[in-house]
Amino acid sequence: MWRTTWGACLALLTACVAEAAAPPPLAAEHLTLAKLPPASPHWVWVFDESNNNETDMRLYLYDGDSHRQLGQIDTGFWPGVAFSADGKTTAVATTYFARGSHGARTDVLEFTDNSTLAITGEVILPSRHAQTIPLHNVAFSPDQRLVYITNLSPATSFSVVDVPKKSVVGEVDTDGCVLVIPSGPRRVTSLCETGRLLSVTLDDGGHEVSRKMSAPFFSVDKDPIFVQGALSDSGIVFLSFLGDVYGVDLSGAEPAFAPVWSTATAAERGKWRPGGGQVLALHRKTGRLYLQVHRGGDGSHKVTGTEVWAFDGATHRRFGRWPIDAKAHGGVQAIQVSQDDKPLLFLMTENSDLIVMDATTGRQLYVEPKLGQSSWYLLNP
Repeated sequence: MWRTTWGACLALLTACVAEAAAPPPLAAEHLTLAKLPPASPHWVWVFDESNNNETDMRLYLYDGDSHRQLGQIDTGFWPGVAFSADGKTTAVATTYFARGSHGARTDVLEFTDNSTLAITGEVILPSRHAQTIPLHNVAFSPDQRLVYITNLSPATSFSVVDVPKKSVVGEVDTDGCVLVIPSGPRRVTSLCETGRLLSVTLDDGGHEVSRKMSAPFFSVDKDPIFVQGALSDSGIVFLSFLGDVYGVDLSGAEPAFAPVWSTATAAERGKWRPGGGQVLALHRKTGRLYLQVHRGGDGSHKVTGTEVWAFDGATHRRFGRWPIDAKAHGGVQAIQVSQDDKPLLFLMTENSDLIVMDATTGRQLYVEPKLGQSSWYLLNP
């Protein structure tokens, strides 16, 4: 009897001590959506192929001052990307398949709020948007009311989306020409395989009113140009495989072509060449131009750079020749420059290392290793 009572008391005491020692329950967690800090000119968007998983690409937002990744936008399968003029919205034209890499295809234009990186709306597109590099394949009209999306099926055209209505209002056949470069309130210019530019004027409803083809301005056979041009205040600047610069003013009724100039000396020409995925960056206010180059010959236009060359836009004088440690980081795949008065130069390498440099002196400021798994392009509003 004594043993039974003692055992019961001991069990009760043990239970009481255990209950007293138990920690209080954790407070319930609630997911919240934080807003980004005010936008900085030293932010850059990094396009990541996600370890060659092409159905799950992303855009990373990176701060070149704090050296922090601030967020990301999921972008599906080989997207085209555009930023609104007011900086508030990113438009992504992309593709999703019902079973990841196959199944029913859906093309969509998604709108993201740049203060939260949350999707605010979408428009279903014809299933033929161009699945290629994310440069100049999607664009807002200057008043932000229309968005243009390059199509390739393999026939070429561009779709027109009415942003307030969230609907496709038209499609324009471009006769073998690609890219959508806004060149007026309701005008879109495309690059043609003949070395010409096609400019199409639309009405407010997004339907074609007229079109005009320019004269050839470069030789497709002798020295082709990279389609990855850099937008200027009045148009666009292209770079050829041999390093010639083609400035195009699109502000007038017809394209105006500046005199062509070379980034290579006579001794360098054909031996040092631009290459990679995104070969050219332009600081619009000063006209300074930046490109990555490598030693190579014909057919080396995809080879990444081992040096960065910097040029004065007015005099065409090279004021910087900055070597890159390609052994440590890989060659330069993409180049971008911020648009402020103290610009930063961003380089993305083959190893997905992001190099941050002073765009005036070429001094290396920081290296962000392995930003993404297979990062290829740098975008800057």
